[in-house]
Amino acid sequence: MAFSKLEDAKKIKNLLNRNGYNDILACNSASQVIAAANENDGGIVLCGYRLPDMHYRELYGYLPREFRMLLAASPARLQECTSGDIMCLSMPFHIYELVNTIETMMLDLNRRQSRKKPVQKKRTEQEQRIIEDAKQLLMERNHLSEIEAHKYIQKLSMDSGNSLVETAEMILVLD
Repeated sequence: MAFSKLEDAKKIKNLLNRNGYNDILACNSASQVIAAANENDGGIVLCGYRLPDMHYRELYGYLPREFRMLLAASPARLQECTSGDIMCLSMPFHIYELVNTIETMMLDLNRRQSRKKPVQKKRTEQEQRIIEDAKQLLMERNHLSEIEAHKYIQKLSMDSGNSLVETAEMILVLD
């Protein structure tokens, strides 16, 4: 949360704390927000139109992709906000408007993060050995190169919906 007056940020932070949002950092400069954002995996930046060191659009440009912005400003200032990626909230606002907007943004953020491709874990030596044994068997039995054998296992894996290791195990069992 970033507003040019730190007292404003702290007041809004207290309102949000009372409504169940506890992991909030109150800032009064864009540089503080950017530093905090670079240390976190994602979130929402609630900010005013202009901070002492940066305009909201500049700040948005420096935020990591995992962050969303909620601009709180006067209706006249909000008319200047043309980015569809930035949510806007007209000031003065009611607390329920703020909480509902943040809740909607959090749901969207969580949905986006859940769609990210999971990080593939590294195979154990045993799993790697199973794949190597299956490739060796295919190379000997079907006269394939190592690359061809690996591609064959990959294709079977994708077609069957099984992991590469499970597919390699099936090849070895069916021999």
